Amino acid sequence: MKVLDVLGVRVEMPTNNPIVLLRERDGDRYLPIWIGAAEATAIAYAQQGVVPPRPLTHDLLRSVIDETGHTLTRVRITSLEDGVFHAVLDIDGGAAEGGTDVDSRSSDAIALALRAGADIVADEDLLAEAGVEMTETEDDEVEKFKEFLDHVSADDFDTESDS
Repeated sequence: MKVLDVLGVRVEMPTNNPIVLLRERDGDRYLPIWIGAAEATAIAYAQQGVVPPRPLTHDLLRSVIDETGHTLTRVRITSLEDGVFHAVLDIDGGAAEGGTDVDSRSSDAIALALRAGADIVADEDLLAEAGVEMTETEDDEVEKFKEFLDHVSADDFDTESDS
């Protein structure tokens, strides 16, 4: 399994669809995942450290996991089926209970992982299938993307989602 870092979210033009960009921590591959607007907002909030006055869904789920004595140990992006990424939450139940895997949308899993400080990983085969390697010229574009992310706010995303 390869650890991925979340570079951020943005709105892809001309479709106006939000996208989250993940990068292989010790490599040159990027994994772009198209997501819903609500999930884009949740991811952007987590990256910016925004704490809403009342918990959002991902904040609530993290609290439920924590309060029941469990830990989100990692998120696995497991497959790409018909253009849709699938993920699994690895939840540790402690020494007495063992662990459990919970099926998840990749966008929800990423938003939750950011809140819980859990690693996001993907299998080598999935990265070989869906990952995009950047050339040096393309790396300049990634730097521009990162700069864009430094100046974008979660408020820039519509909070209604079709997903």
